[in-house]
Amino acid sequence: MIIVLDTNVLVAALISPFGAPARVLDLILAGEARLACDDRILAEYRQVLARPRWSFPPQSVADLLAYLATEAETIVALPLPAILLDPADLPFLEVAVQAGAPLVTGNRHHFPEGAWQGLRVFSPADFLAFLGSSQAQERG
Repeated sequence: MIIVLDTNVLVAALISPFGAPARVLDLILAGEARLACDDRILAEYRQVLARPRWSFPPQSVADLLAYLATEAETIVALPLPAILLDPADLPFLEVAVQAGAPLVTGNRHHFPEGAWQGLRVFSPADFLAFLGSSQAQERG
């Protein structure tokens, strides 16, 4: 399954390796989910993960970003006439809509579900539950 991952989920995954955000990142790293992004999203990941407040090891961040840039499906997203609570969220919305992919975010209220061409918006925990139920249906 292809997904769009909001930066806040990536940060949360690196802060706490045992929560739902980390499980979502694990799925991407294991190839069980595929990241959809564009240059704007990768640039935001790079900028946010480099902030001193996080104290993430620079080489670990560089390795992760190199992997994501190499393995992600690059999407050329069309501009949307959307007004969002946080204008910096627009690339995530545009890529998710263009890719027909769910958006996994810690800020669901920033993306009213169904407001844009069938966009599905999940918290990390809800995405894991959705994925689990989808896999159970495929087996049954």
